[in-house]
Amino acid sequence: MSTETLLAIIIPIVVVLAIIAVAAALIVRRRRLRRQFGPEYERTVEGTGSRREAERDLNARAKRHDSLDIKPLQSGVRDRYARDWTGVQEEFVDRPEDAVHDADSLVTSLMHERGYPTEDFDQQLKDLSVEHGHTLEHYREAHQVNALSTRHQATTEQLRGAMVHYRALFDELLTDGGESRHVRA
Repeated sequence: MSTETLLAIIIPIVVVLAIIAVAAALIVRRRRLRRQFGPEYERTVEGTGSRREAERDLNARAKRHDSLDIKPLQSGVRDRYARDWTGVQEEFVDRPEDAVHDADSLVTSLMHERGYPTEDFDQQLKDLSVEHGHTLEHYREAHQVNALSTRHQATTEQLRGAMVHYRALFDELLTDGGESRHVRA
């Protein structure tokens, strides 16, 4: 066989193998992002209208998150937050709107204690999505009800639901211990 014939056979094989390798890497990356971000992956795809743009955004979130100093809580601090949450729940019986506002403040305080920036709600969502994408919708819904209750437009049932939603993220932040739960490729 001539060199030209060998090249005519080898070059297409190498090109096909390279295409397969790139496709496999993209599939692995997509699976990692879906597993890491949970429902937030599809929400971001829908929000951007582009899978590529969404994945770029999610990767940027992960990179930013890695630069944050997220730390575990010491047991005494964790116990104090657990007691504070119990107090907020007890407050709900007599003052449900105040309890929801206090739950929001307590979750924000806990996030800050763990090392999350807390100045901007949209950025909070992005930062939390890296490790807490599975409970992030709870936080969104609770925050919406909190806004309604500020205008005294939330029903008691909505307020009760907000407490349940806040509790989902609160528990996860409290018991996470700062351990990174997401999978790295």
